Amino acid sequence: MTITESLPPVAAPAEVRWSPRLWGVLAVLCAVLFLDGLDVSMVGVALPSIGTELGLSTTSLQWIVNGYVLGYGGLLLLGGRTADLLGRRRVFLGALAVFTVASLVGGLVDDGGLLIATRFVKGLAAAFTAPTAMSILTTTFPEGPARNRALSIFTVFGASGYSSGLILGGLLTSLGWRWNFLVPVPLALLALAGGFALIARDRPAARGGHDLPGAATLIAGMLLVVYSVVSAPARGWLDPVTVGLFALAVALLAAFVFIENRVPHPLVRLGILRIGSIVRANASMIALLGSYVSFQFMMTLYLQDVLHWAPLRMALALLPAGLLVAFGSPFVGRLITRYGTAPLIVTAMVSLSLGYVWFLATAGTQPHYLLTVMPTMLLLGGGFGFGFSSIMAQATDGIPDSEQGLASGLVQSSGQVGAALVLAVVTALVSTGAGAATDFGQFHPGLNLITGVAVAGLLLNVIPLAARAARTREA
Repeated sequence: MTITESLPPVAAPAEVRWSPRLWGVLAVLCAVLFLDGLDVSMVGVALPSIGTELGLSTTSLQWIVNGYVLGYGGLLLLGGRTADLLGRRRVFLGALAVFTVASLVGGLVDDGGLLIATRFVKGLAAAFTAPTAMSILTTTFPEGPARNRALSIFTVFGASGYSSGLILGGLLTSLGWRWNFLVPVPLALLALAGGFALIARDRPAARGGHDLPGAATLIAGMLLVVYSVVSAPARGWLDPVTVGLFALAVALLAAFVFIENRVPHPLVRLGILRIGSIVRANASMIALLGSYVSFQFMMTLYLQDVLHWAPLRMALALLPAGLLVAFGSPFVGRLITRYGTAPLIVTAMVSLSLGYVWFLATAGTQPHYLLTVMPTMLLLGGGFGFGFSSIMAQATDGIPDSEQGLASGLVQSSGQVGAALVLAVVTALVSTGAGAATDFGQFHPGLNLITGVAVAGLLLNVIPLAARAARTREA
């Protein structure tokens, strides 16, 4: 979506007709992106049912979400680099095979720990399929109208997968939560077979290297931070074990920074973080995904566990946001071209913040759907639809072609890891209430944090924009 919307229009005398093979390659890549979006939303709908059958607490359930996003965010940059070094076709098909097997195993296990492990493995696999799919697409379709058209189709499938997953997840969870893991397997197998038959073989890069120590310290540090946060309420924030875990996490992340400054092929060239717009884009993505993912997690538990809504009814309640994202995202590129990224990001953050503030102001202990939930979901859908592609465009704006992959991967990683951290803190706040929740009161501390994260993202973008406008008036 980012690349599609930030590329300038390229004139062409006539549109070249695509061959059936090109359409087939695009279908395979779209199917994989659709599966990623489908997986996230379907599993989210099934969380209460999973918790009931496997006896998982709220703290454990958040690992089903965070296991995936941490695996994905932690190795996303390494995934793109590995595809360059070992060959895009080989890495794509291998990672897709792992994703398929992990999904199948996840639908068969009877242990919460094993289920979380399969989610982590699926996240690792997605960290290799997502950047490799983008790389295959950009090398298969020539730069210009053909690539822009392919990228537009490609990114719409991601948003459609998320929206479809809400409905499909509600239907499948009514039959049994395991179907949410098993149903994607045939689609993944078809994509795998299509990839073997249609994706052209490519040669690995002749030079370069991995940054395995950097990847290991980054993902280990982030996992330890999340584990420390979610386990601290039960153990105590000042307990020696808690303090020791946080200290070890900081040491691992410091080691990551040390490694990146010294290895010949770093996972992240830290100098890119000296660019103010890049830093704001990454922080904005943390605010966007961190608040959005955490709110959906919280609402899923509230609507099903407290109000005892059926999974399909709950999915339909949250669907307006997904529909706005799916149908509105393709038009955001024109707005970016006309107005630039900064005003659109501010608009998105205003919509997002208003959604949470409205829910906080009107929810009370028994939120009404038409008064509270539906307006909030519409505001959140508008915020996400405007914000995601605009933030991605800002993250890559003005970056040389040699670092486009780094900038794009960095902002996606920031969003995934940030979502995991915010969700961990929200889970810790929600879990501190005594006993099972009987109304929305126990969820208020989590909602307060989510609102604060969104407002912080708004201020982060409004202040520089206001300062720039003031300088313009003075000049």
